[in-house]
Amino acid sequence: MYQINILIVEDEEKLRKLIKKYLFLEGFHVHEASNGVEALKIFDTETIDLVVLDVMMPFKNGYEVSKEIRKTSQVPIIMLTARSAEDDKLQGFEVGIDDYVTKPFSTRELMARIKALLKRTNVTSTNEKMQFGVLSIDTGARRILVDGEDMTFSPKEYDCLMYFVDNANQALSREQILNRVWGFDYFGDDRTVDTVIKRLRKKMGVEGDRIQTVRGVGYRFEV
Repeated sequence: MYQINILIVEDEEKLRKLIKKYLFLEGFHVHEASNGVEALKIFDTETIDLVVLDVMMPFKNGYEVSKEIRKTSQVPIIMLTARSAEDDKLQGFEVGIDDYVTKPFSTRELMARIKALLKRTNVTSTNEKMQFGVLSIDTGARRILVDGEDMTFSPKEYDCLMYFVDNANQALSREQILNRVWGFDYFGDDRTVDTVIKRLRKKMGVEGDRIQTVRGVGYRFEV
């Protein structure tokens, strides 16, 4: 059995220990860092499945840490921020975070966000490898290979593909895909889905035809 590893990056020790306590009670294995530099060292040496990352920290702030992580990994990231301005949240999404929680927050809310993101990004307590023709998916490593070649997929592309896989042979509407992959509070155009699907099909090569357009509904992943 593989235990999910979560990295907490928070310079406020009391809050960091509180989050750690609740994560431990939920059955997660926890790594701690009090600043951005320490966080990157841990990330480089440990297998991390999700990062809880504060914005304002010594040495490297949350945005800088996210940018460094995204150079090599698509691990899910939740950002903790005391800021509520839209521009600050947009900056976080631009550097690759998946979700944010605004301080002050309840530990119950944070736990719910963590579980939802783990589910949405298909991080589970066991590693699973799947094969669809020449398309290989390793959920534990969040890797996708096409004809043996390791392909680079954005977090949303990966999440979208895994949502299709989890609902194989079922017609999914754009609204369903948006709600599951982008979240219920996403206010963008549902044509965003079409753009991601177009990129997915191209990266999947000969297996791209598995994503079928369902006229008047959305898309279906053929198995």
